[in-house]
Amino acid sequence: MKKKVKRSKGAGSILEECCILCRLSDDDPAMFGEKVTLKEHKLSVHYLCLLTSCGVYQRGEEDEGVFGFLVDDIKQEMRRSARLTCSGCKKKGACVGCFVRSCRKTVHFPCGRKQKFISQFTDSFPSYCPDHSPFQSFCVSSDLSLPQSCSICLDSIDPVLSYSVLKCPSCHASWFHRECVQRQAHSAGLFFFRCTLCNNKDNFQEEMLRMGIYIPERDASWELEANAYSELLEVYKRCDALTCLCDHGRTHSAKTGWFEVIRCRLCGSRGTHRKCSGLKLDTTDWPCTECAQATDGKASLVASPQGGPRRSLLSKRHRSSIHSPISCKRPSLPAASGSPEELLQALAPQLRPLGVQLEVSGDQVLTAGLELVRRSDFNPAHSLSVRFREDLWDSDTSRQYFLKLLVQQIQDSVVFEGPDGSKNLALNSQALRDDLYFDVGCLLSISLVHGGPPVGFFSRALYQCLFNFPANRPLTVCHMTPDTRFTRQVSRIAEAQSLDELTEAVSASQEFLELAGCNRPISSLEERDALVEDLVNFTMITRMQLPLQRIREGLQTLGVFDQVQLFPSVFCGLFCEAAVRLSAQTLSQLFSVGFSPQEERLNRETAVISFWRHFLLESEVGRSSISLQDLFLFATGVEELPAAGLLPPPSISFLHPFNSSPPGAEEEEEEDGGGGKQEVMKEWKDEGLFPQSDPGSKHLLLPVTSSYQAFKSSMEQAISHHVHLLPTKR
Repeated sequence: MKKKVKRSKGAGSILEECCILCRLSDDDPAMFGEKVTLKEHKLSVHYLCLLTSCGVYQRGEEDEGVFGFLVDDIKQEMRRSARLTCSGCKKKGACVGCFVRSCRKTVHFPCGRKQKFISQFTDSFPSYCPDHSPFQSFCVSSDLSLPQSCSICLDSIDPVLSYSVLKCPSCHASWFHRECVQRQAHSAGLFFFRCTLCNNKDNFQEEMLRMGIYIPERDASWELEANAYSELLEVYKRCDALTCLCDHGRTHSAKTGWFEVIRCRLCGSRGTHRKCSGLKLDTTDWPCTECAQATDGKASLVASPQGGPRRSLLSKRHRSSIHSPISCKRPSLPAASGSPEELLQALAPQLRPLGVQLEVSGDQVLTAGLELVRRSDFNPAHSLSVRFREDLWDSDTSRQYFLKLLVQQIQDSVVFEGPDGSKNLALNSQALRDDLYFDVGCLLSISLVHGGPPVGFFSRALYQCLFNFPANRPLTVCHMTPDTRFTRQVSRIAEAQSLDELTEAVSASQEFLELAGCNRPISSLEERDALVEDLVNFTMITRMQLPLQRIREGLQTLGVFDQVQLFPSVFCGLFCEAAVRLSAQTLSQLFSVGFSPQEERLNRETAVISFWRHFLLESEVGRSSISLQDLFLFATGVEELPAAGLLPPPSISFLHPFNSSPPGAEEEEEEDGGGGKQEVMKEWKDEGLFPQSDPGSKHLLLPVTSSYQAFKSSMEQAISHHVHLLPTKR
């Protein structure tokens, strides 16, 4: 009689919790990556096991399978690796192999860490065994003392470079355990991972990737935590007067009136009811006793940065919920990413029909935009309903004109500097106090998603600083803002052709070098390039850290920053290149044509389409009284193509005469044998027909005429009349 083996009820669930590739159930995101469980397929897998496996690639979209790794491909990789033995644990299922073709060593990913394998999380994601892995070297000089502790955990460290001990490539003074720097990279993410001592980012990240440190492409963990800075938004609400006269106690604060708690405008950590301190009913400027003494009684002369209480520089407003994928392991074929229009249209479903009313003047558009985003009840997903005080426009045209002026006035604001079309960020203390960098980023995001024009004025250097594209490309003097004091000083150092010229240039810029932390002795001309690179990085990146951070957080409104970060090469032209002028070919391809099913009408409409294309060509070369911009504005309500494209797509149909070609008309003409009636009918048809448009639906009705001259005359009259109704400041 056979014995039946009784299986434990929990055995199946335990197997499901184990990674399908390494067979470990450990859930340590810093060391193994995120552990993803697909219950419907009864499998779990570590993300880093997938990235380092030799036979699986991301062939799906980011929301398919496990971050683009298809389930069938994962199972196929499991079957492939089931024949391979791990050189560490001696068990089957080794899916990570040495990248050197002649080497046959294979391991599970966790076993590879124990066996000192190095996996590089970039390019083709290669792994190397200890015999072929990269290593660090260090030349010890007699006057340099080696560190004795890890710069991250501060525990003692043996200052000998090895698999377990790494160092910073820039300062050579920061040494750390491999596990410590891996956990720091997982916590800090791509945008905040840098050397803990010298603060170098680019060289440090490049070296850590080479040495097998995984850096997630996301924001820092402390930035992703919900309500991480909520305590900074809390305001002091307690009456600290010697005698509180409020019946409801010291912590009661009315919205207005005698018993509203007003805070000290200098420290903000003391408060009082107006009644309790004998203040007037309209008093808002009040210093506490300690601040009044510290300022010799002149506290009321200290101006507030803005009219109301200032927002915290760390405020977290309308952060996007769109998740950014961690890393990308793709086959050699480029993945399709779509156009900027398609990627921005993917964000449009967030928008809600509930409108926000705005009444503005043309020269105060930026001011109105700032007031809008600073409202306590502001929601960027609400649609904008704009009305200009000096003009009567339809809502769509007003909104498009508002967004166009908004982008123009943002370009000319104190936040940016440099020539038109190639702006860098400017460091402005008042803008920092007003948190203007965040607001500008928020307004640019709103403009892009709500149908505004392309940004078009960022410099390539600013785009690189914001989105790390192109990645790991050093900035040079030519990226700095022309004709500034810092640029002239750095240029003088860069142009030095001898040691004497270099020494003289450095001496003339001594104050700048001290500010940049680059005041070091120069003994040879070979040190010039390294000094120039440090000064450029200080000017463009280090001193601009807070403005860059705040404008990034503003651009996260409606998920724009995350979308650009995923496809930086696609969006580069939208941010850095001027909008392409409209052409006849562009407009001809932009409008879809809806023809009539009746053959007789179809023949006439086909002729009108040829009139339409010829009219576009004449408008482009100046042979018409109207321009392509006038025509585009008449048909769609906008002068140039929005960054997110036109929704709904523009379309064309045809406007026929009410009595055109009634049934039997041609037969009667044949019976009468006269041509006069036919000529009269044609003359009547060509009169009184004008194009009509509905900018809201982007629909254009073309008049059906018998000749091109009649078509051209009809189009020019209607569109010229429409243009004259628009303001002259266009």
